Amino acid sequence: MSKWEIMNLNQVFEFIDGDRGKNYPRQEEFFDKEYCLFLNTGNVTKNGFDFTELKFINKEKDELLRKGKLNREDLILTTRGTVGNCAYYDENIPFPNIRINSGMVILRRKSEIINPNYFIHFIKNRRNYEKYLSGTAQPQLPIANLKKVEIPLPPIEIQKHIAETLDKVTEIINLHKKRLEELDTLIKATFYDMFGDPVSNNMSWEINRMSEITTKIGSGSTPRGGQQSYKENGISLVRSLNVHNGFFKYEQLAYIDDSQAKKLENVILEENDVLINITGASVGRSCVIPKNVLPARVNQHVSILRGIDKFVNSLYLNNLLINNSYQKKLLAVGMAGGATREAITKQQLQNLEIPLPPIELQNKFAQIVIKIEEQKKLEKQAISESENLFNSLMSKYFD
Repeated sequence: MSKWEIMNLNQVFEFIDGDRGKNYPRQEEFFDKEYCLFLNTGNVTKNGFDFTELKFINKEKDELLRKGKLNREDLILTTRGTVGNCAYYDENIPFPNIRINSGMVILRRKSEIINPNYFIHFIKNRRNYEKYLSGTAQPQLPIANLKKVEIPLPPIEIQKHIAETLDKVTEIINLHKKRLEELDTLIKATFYDMFGDPVSNNMSWEINRMSEITTKIGSGSTPRGGQQSYKENGISLVRSLNVHNGFFKYEQLAYIDDSQAKKLENVILEENDVLINITGASVGRSCVIPKNVLPARVNQHVSILRGIDKFVNSLYLNNLLINNSYQKKLLAVGMAGGATREAITKQQLQNLEIPLPPIELQNKFAQIVIKIEEQKKLEKQAISESENLFNSLMSKYFD
């Protein structure tokens, strides 16, 4: 990158803050539809503009505000809380009048020396501005610091080429992510087509309590010393952060040694066990334990549900638990009794009502899920490879 000129952003952009004075709109001065769109932080995402939720101010209020109004071809950057999201206000944006809120800044190009999409990719890489951030609880990128950020500026045609290359890789990543979402939707649709709604039980399946179709329901504990006692490798200790709806998250998987594991012999995980989070904000999240995590134990925030094979298939049970309507039911159970923190007790788990279609039908569903999961694995691999390529290109162009 040394062969390209390095410039401060102050040399490339004019910085325009939002109006934070006495005329800043109050809540009652916003409308669902009016003269000027007033951006909130949700409107500027890492993927550009998102106009799902909109707030407007009228023309009178707009004329009272001194700063913060967009011109076509301006860039908008979030600078408080969620820092680094960027969007480009080109001719394709359907709103002729837009203002920013107090958590953003407008970047107006001083000349054609920089390509907007090139800058958007540059600012997506947090390393390019991280040392200029301030604040801990709520990160901020003050304009005074933002002006000091250095950016390599190759000739404009090379900038365009870099931006187009990164755009193409991004499109490939998004395509695979969309396919992955479609496969997840397919599993949910297949479950509903075969079994109906598990809460209303509109197909009138036989109902059993969880305790009647399982051989084990139980959670563990955290070894003495907490996180400081975890090992670099050994026996897996599954925590709530690993259990997500329909998938196991390997990141931050903890490990314990044999002596620690011996104290948790009552929560030894077995193949096909279903996991469910029983405390905190993630209460109700559920997945099947992957084979490659074994041998393993669970801590006190995760419960094991070990089904009886002749009654329930683990993939059927897991997909029932993560069904949207059943998730609402689990959350309601977790909030019952006016507790200050969401929690599902062992007794509540035991008493959960589970519709039980014939095991042959459950097994048929499981085979469909296995085939779809194989396709999902390929999509995840493609996403990983494409993201590695994208990160490699970002390092090549901007580091």
